[in-house]
Amino acid sequence: MCARECARKRALRPPARGLSLIELMVSLVVAMLVGLAAVGSATMFMAAQRQGIGTGGSMINASTALGALRDDASVAGLGFFGDSRYLCDRLNLSMGNTVIQDGVAFTPLRITRDGDNDRVDVVYGTQVASGANVLLNASTTGADAELRSFLPVTAGQAVLLAPRNAGDPCVVRTVTAVVDSTVDDPQRLTFAVTGDFNKTAFTTPVTYPDRGRVALLGQLRWARYRLEGTDLRLERPLAGDPVVLVRNVMALRAQYGISNAAAGSTGLEAWQSATGGFTSLTAATLPRVRALRIGLVTRSPQAEKPNAAGVCEATQAMPALFGEAVTADVVDWRCYRYRTSIVVVPLRNLVMGLAP
Repeated sequence: MCARECARKRALRPPARGLSLIELMVSLVVAMLVGLAAVGSATMFMAAQRQGIGTGGSMINASTALGALRDDASVAGLGFFGDSRYLCDRLNLSMGNTVIQDGVAFTPLRITRDGDNDRVDVVYGTQVASGANVLLNASTTGADAELRSFLPVTAGQAVLLAPRNAGDPCVVRTVTAVVDSTVDDPQRLTFAVTGDFNKTAFTTPVTYPDRGRVALLGQLRWARYRLEGTDLRLERPLAGDPVVLVRNVMALRAQYGISNAAAGSTGLEAWQSATGGFTSLTAATLPRVRALRIGLVTRSPQAEKPNAAGVCEATQAMPALFGEAVTADVVDWRCYRYRTSIVVVPLRNLVMGLAP
């Protein structure tokens, strides 16, 4: 009975049927088209992502570099001012057995024109107490110092010996020993040749007279920012290897914010490049400096695709910085994007150090 019924049901069931060759080929073509579309979309997405990451990374690096430059410049001159005057028109400075400054003109902030760009040098002491300075109790040649009043200095820190009158160079010394003052004897600092700043003689040695000044520096720092090719480098002439802060930098420029001497103004009146009378700061121009303006122009690391006509449209015109043209480092510069970053730094140590 079951055998006849099962045979009848099998006869009524439609026969099993697979894909035909045409259907298989159509399916493969459709799958291939979908795959190609997905790959194209993924490629465009990855390219856009790389472009965005490169542009964003360049912007972040430029901001970070300007932040470091701002932090250094904001403390420029700490330890080099006293009695409402700049203590050092000239400086004797050595590090180990290397002479860095030998009685030549010196300012703790300096913009130097370097081709189409600028180099920025900043020198400062590291401690808040670096503004403190005291009088010498007796003349010294720089081997030791006898002080009229207490200076909060410890062995290993740096001090600045400044002449009583402007003209003679200052000298930086490392304190190797401190003898505390007593009822009868003043505080005495010793500068043995083992100190980092004490090992080298200068061609312009100076004897610092009674009532010359000793200023606390703590640790002396010298930061130099400049372009090498299209790399923004931070160099430290006193110690440490140079580091690259930002790549693909088209321009680094800086300007002094100055007051109007003719009008007797003490406020910031204009921006001045390191040219003319401000090529090198002097005792006459330094008191006019109120701020520093620094600008960077960076290029995106990756070029963008041209339009359908083969023309790049990422940039129509190269940016200018402080009114001066910027030159690109690539021929197809219109295929790249550029960003201008500017920071303004008040120079409080210069302003307060020279205030009457």
